[in-house]
Amino acid sequence: MDVVLGIDTSCYTTSIAALDLKGELAGDFRIPLAVKPGGRGLAQSEMIFQHVRNLPLLMEQMRQSVGAGARIAAIGATGRPRPAEGSYMPVFLAGRSLAVSMASALCCPMHELSHQENHLMAGLWSAGGVSEPEFLAVHVSGGTSEVLRVKAGSESMSVEIIGGSADLHAGQFIDRVGVALGLPFPAGPHLENLAASYEAVPHVTPVSVDGSRISFSGPETHVMRWLAEGPEPAAVASSVQRCIAESLIRALRHAVGETGIKKILLVGGVAANCFIRSQVAEAMRKQEDISVVWPQSRFSGDNAVGAACWALSRQAG
Repeated sequence: MDVVLGIDTSCYTTSIAALDLKGELAGDFRIPLAVKPGGRGLAQSEMIFQHVRNLPLLMEQMRQSVGAGARIAAIGATGRPRPAEGSYMPVFLAGRSLAVSMASALCCPMHELSHQENHLMAGLWSAGGVSEPEFLAVHVSGGTSEVLRVKAGSESMSVEIIGGSADLHAGQFIDRVGVALGLPFPAGPHLENLAASYEAVPHVTPVSVDGSRISFSGPETHVMRWLAEGPEPAAVASSVQRCIAESLIRALRHAVGETGIKKILLVGGVAANCFIRSQVAEAMRKQEDISVVWPQSRFSGDNAVGAACWALSRQAG
């Protein structure tokens, strides 16, 4: 069997994935980076150390999944955070260097992409694609909260930032509040589970949106002051989710009005939150002809499937 391999070493997950030449998933393996209890993140050097330790383990799992006789036709790997000049983060060098070395040894092509493009490609693959060549995308995670105008062709992808957070990212907002509540880091799934248990009248955390520009620093300050009063943890978790969902809805309404584009793709770890994406989808569907799609939750967060898709698309081209 011939496969294309994808490698992504993000800030908090080591990922390797493989697709067969028909685009079917042949393997998807990940190891979350370990953060000490109460911690709010890792230094780049610690991330790189953990990725270097994790990659051989994942590669062995992949070999067992696809079989020792499988031929790697191409490799895709993330090499920087975003598709922009000057975008750089050392953590991505761990996966990229492995991909370059493997491609050289196996005499196969290596196709580099950004972590953001990886999310978009994985989202399109998991959601079954979009019918229009141009669409809006919302990339919300711990390191990015952006509203994007995307033009996707068979050979290239154009990504233009048209809105998003000017300060704190949605994932950072969740993580900071989550850690303050005593939740593990990263806090996303834990905060979502906590919020699901809250059934009383929701507390309103103020939303700060100007056009398609979002601010989460003000809402975070509000929540931290509220925490000093000893509120019910589930009420706090619910309010944070509602604030993020409403912020995205307002920014997207403005972006749709400005661009006229009525197809929206949600990607990134925060987009795995079922409450947030359902609220965004329901609100946008109330506007005529606006549809929202998203990946399966597993492919919303950091993964390497998008890198494998990228490599496959270039092989096909």
